[in-house]
Amino acid sequence: MPSFSYTARDKSGATSTGSVDAPSRRDALRKLQTRGLQPTRLDESTGAAPKAARSRRPGGTPSPAGAPASSAASAPSARSTAPTAKERLPFLEALADLVRGGLSAGEAVRLLSVRVSQPRLRALCAALWGSLSEGQTLSVALSRFPHVFDGQTVNLVAAGEATGNLRDVLERLISHFTEQKELRSKLAAALAYPVFVCFLAAGVILFFLFFLMPRLKGLLTSLGGELPWATKLLVNGSEFLLRYGAFGLAALAIGFVFFWQWRRTGPGRLATDELGLRLPLIRGFAIRGTVLNFAHTLAVLLENGITTAEALRLAERTVGNEALRGRFAEATDRVLEGEALSTALGRTGVFEPLLLDRLSVSEQTGSLAPGLRDIARTCRNELDRFLNTFTKSVSAGVLVAAFSFVAFIAYAIVSAVFQVSSSFRF
Repeated sequence: MPSFSYTARDKSGATSTGSVDAPSRRDALRKLQTRGLQPTRLDESTGAAPKAARSRRPGGTPSPAGAPASSAASAPSARSTAPTAKERLPFLEALADLVRGGLSAGEAVRLLSVRVSQPRLRALCAALWGSLSEGQTLSVALSRFPHVFDGQTVNLVAAGEATGNLRDVLERLISHFTEQKELRSKLAAALAYPVFVCFLAAGVILFFLFFLMPRLKGLLTSLGGELPWATKLLVNGSEFLLRYGAFGLAALAIGFVFFWQWRRTGPGRLATDELGLRLPLIRGFAIRGTVLNFAHTLAVLLENGITTAEALRLAERTVGNEALRGRFAEATDRVLEGEALSTALGRTGVFEPLLLDRLSVSEQTGSLAPGLRDIARTCRNELDRFLNTFTKSVSAGVLVAAFSFVAFIAYAIVSAVFQVSSSFRF
């Protein structure tokens, strides 16, 4: 019979350790509960692990336990129900609603596992309930899905469980992830119009190259005469693109693939991120977004009882730019050595002096978390203004380029017609 080692608390709160023999993990949990113990850890001893059950394949060869009878048939279904990061916010919102209604976290997850209709979310809730029913805490169950729940979410939930304010933690997490979702939506909406204008301009150019230019060239050739420089440039340029454009596109595609593969490496990611910080538009967005995310995340962590050292490490991991992440890592090390947070963050070169002054005042008054929230709110407003300016600038630039190209085409055609017609003698 398998043996399970445990760490548990009794009704008085005293912690005890030991082992218990039981046919399964659930039976071991029940035995401990009948003794008045609440397990905080329950692990199966490796020396008494049961032999894996084996099933027979059609040819008589045993297959490992848990292996699907038909991998090809079950793989698509498993992929279709595998939870992703998109299920994080809906799960937290549904869990917070039930906890707010008076249910415990475990009962709320159990109810969600049978009531939710969305396949991936239901699969996530069912897996979490399986872990909770075996005696694990909610934070431990969430940590089994690192691709859905990041480290800061798991640590915040663990802090909420330890302090008994899980409901407040869920509310703050929902607010945090909702703001991040709104920021991504705003960025996508801001870039939608420039992208549309770019596609429209590309469509005009392709229409000219493949439909209008061949007919125009035939007309001008039949009329004879010397063509002006604008028309020659237009004709020769279109012939060059028609002849070698496909090779150019293939070379660009191959170059992009190699560049993307190199960027996925550590040195490549660091080099491209450093290059992005030297470009004015990318630098402005990267810095504003980084300061906003770092300040808001650090405020949420500190408000929920996470220690300053752990909160700084977790907030540092949310920085997407590798070059900036290295600067924040150095700042965190300086804070842990005793330097003031405002002074250490000032060394990163991404905080404006006024923001650092506000952060220093918050440190001195003992209101660091509210001060960080105010800084995040200011950065969000600045980022909104930056996105609006960027969108208008890109849209105007693309429109000017498209109209200039169309005007050049019109000039080349009209000048060619006038020059050819003037060469005729009546």
